[in-house]
Amino acid sequence: MKVRKTQLPDLLILEPRVFGVDRGFFFESFHEKNFAEQTGQAAHFVQDNHSKSQRGVLRGLHYQKIPHAQGKLVRAIAGEVFDVVMDLRSQSTTLGQWQGELLSAENKWQLWVPPGFAHGFLTLSEFAEVLYKTTDYYAPDYECCVAWNDPQLVITWPTLPFPPILSAKDQQGVAFDKAELFE
Repeated sequence: MKVRKTQLPDLLILEPRVFGVDRGFFFESFHEKNFAEQTGQAAHFVQDNHSKSQRGVLRGLHYQKIPHAQGKLVRAIAGEVFDVVMDLRSQSTTLGQWQGELLSAENKWQLWVPPGFAHGFLTLSEFAEVLYKTTDYYAPDYECCVAWNDPQLVITWPTLPFPPILSAKDQQGVAFDKAELFE
């Protein structure tokens, strides 16, 4: 596995070592010991989530507050998404900054999204399936959403020929300056 740092401290891109054969491919999507050694993070995952979305579905920007903050290991297993992560750590020099990456079944990249970051994605292909491991359980009473289109954030989402498709919950996302930050 190759680990690439990003402009946001602690947000990492993981590129697996893929073994291709004429029958298909094989790669190790997670190995706890290697993950800890190569990222410096000791992540204990307790829940796996799987979503399927049609083109134009935008999910996020989601996070859970302390004491149920979640780290996430995210990857697309079908299709392609533009994945966005934003720093919500109050003491961080990159507070309010975001990073966007294309995750696809083709590139097989994964994003390590540590606790303290909001996360979302826009489906670019006809459909996409995204898997993500989390370090804490889903806790709806601690769930938060920052508005995907908050002008303070200046997120450069890819352009589609129609507006993004949002859930009712995501339509209620708060402005960044109203978001609960991580201390």
